[in-house]
Amino acid sequence: MKLQVSLFILLAVASASCVDIPDFSDTPVLYYNGISQDTQIDSVNGSPSGETEVVTITVDFEDGDGDLGATNAEVQDLDVFTKQYKNAPGWNLEANYRLVTMIKRKNGTWSERIMSGDSFKFFPRLKLDGKAGPIKGKLDLNARFLKSNSTVPTTVKFKATIIDRAFRISNEITTDTVVVPLLP
Repeated sequence: MKLQVSLFILLAVASASCVDIPDFSDTPVLYYNGISQDTQIDSVNGSPSGETEVVTITVDFEDGDGDLGATNAEVQDLDVFTKQYKNAPGWNLEANYRLVTMIKRKNGTWSERIMSGDSFKFFPRLKLDGKAGPIKGKLDLNARFLKSNSTVPTTVKFKATIIDRAFRISNEITTDTVVVPLLP
């Protein structure tokens, strides 16, 4: 009887300590989660100087080895870190995420471009312990649009992609549409 109780406790502890480790690809995978926007009032010396429309694209991600993001020091080291990203096959930006703005034309077709403010985009390191292992979570990717007397409300949507520290490029997601101020 004592042996059965001991065996039961041993099996209970062993099964409780088993954790299923996800088997994600080492290439990051994105899933579209949502898009939102917020108007921010810009100020100079405490006086309103204009408005900025901030669009936030939320994506869910999975990565098998957790090598996502950049530290502040790495982002500041333009001679090393960003040149590595820029020279990665299939990646022509100094950034670890890419937003392509798709602009709806009057005839209903879409034109694509990377806006000037979207060529230097980084999200922070997501796994700070430095150990390889699977991670998943949410990322907020941002785009900013300045309002002025010359801008007009324009329907846009975005394509988003991320790149990991080993230069593996994720799949591309496409967002829903939003209206932002753009120059005609």
